[in-house]
Amino acid sequence: MNAPVLLDTCAAIWLTDGLLPTRALEILTQRNEQGEPVFLSPITGWELGMAFSKGRLRSAVSPAEYWKRLANAPGVRIAAMPPELLLASSFLPGNLHKDPADRIIAATAREYGLTVMTRDRSLLAYAKDGYLNAVEC
Repeated sequence: MNAPVLLDTCAAIWLTDGLLPTRALEILTQRNEQGEPVFLSPITGWELGMAFSKGRLRSAVSPAEYWKRLANAPGVRIAAMPPELLLASSFLPGNLHKDPADRIIAATAREYGLTVMTRDRSLLAYAKDGYLNAVEC
């Protein structure tokens, strides 16, 4: 894996909560040592908000503070999400499920040459089919 990493929302949560598996942490550490940023999609902010509002994610800090800590972590950058990228997420090649957040993350990775760090089986299968670079966490 030579491309910078784009965290999917689950990987971002695991990173923030200290639950990311050792191998994934090693990859992020290596990238950091090489001066490579780790990217987040703005859609992750929306997914975090939805997880908090539905009670699937709880924290001692507010959702806004949670996002702030994640987005301001050393080496983290927010990927651009222009309208053209959102349009591209509607026309991805192959067979990726219809979840809009996953489609936006996939389109972001494809557009900017990023490797998605994910545990999502659909994104991993999409990568196995050759449409995306991904690493499992």
